[in-house]
Amino acid sequence: MHISEGILSTPVLAGGAVLTAAGTAVGLKKLDYDRIMTVSLLSATFFVASLIHVPIGPGSVHLLLGGLLGLILGWGAFPAIVVALFLQALFFQYGGIIVLGVNGFNIAGPAVLCGILLHPLLSGNRKKQMTAGFVAGFCSMFFSALLMATALFLSDHGFLDVAGLILASHLPVMVIEGLITMFVVTFLMRVQPEILSPGKQHK
Repeated sequence: MHISEGILSTPVLAGGAVLTAAGTAVGLKKLDYDRIMTVSLLSATFFVASLIHVPIGPGSVHLLLGGLLGLILGWGAFPAIVVALFLQALFFQYGGIIVLGVNGFNIAGPAVLCGILLHPLLSGNRKKQMTAGFVAGFCSMFFSALLMATALFLSDHGFLDVAGLILASHLPVMVIEGLITMFVVTFLMRVQPEILSPGKQHK
């Protein structure tokens, strides 16, 4: 899911930087600082989960857990994900600093959207909670892959085949991501439901 440096066009890089800066600003404004430890823990979880990756062309396939971060943190997923991506670029050269904006928006944008839209289902019965978890994990990954493919296509139409490959290669990962998020959400709702309680970060 990380796009490497030297691939995207300047307009795409600029657009991604602006969108990520705006999303991070909103996330920091809405963040409940009483939950800063939760944010840090989930940022670290994302950092570790996305370290194990398989290179595919100019990108890579790996778990994101974006849907889980979105459900728990809402807008707070933006700063949590951007910080993790920055550290990965700094220490492991995954992605890069120049493409941080695009990579950040590609992952954090769908995570926040899915979290906000699906969070109300968590107040329902177990079936609704499971549905919210699976759909959040699956759709967050799907839209992240779609945004990545779009960024490549907008930079160079010659990347059309690569963009299609990226979408196809992420399909099994989307299902896995959905199942993992579903199990984690149902577990948390059973043992520590307050971690998924609504707050200003979901508005």
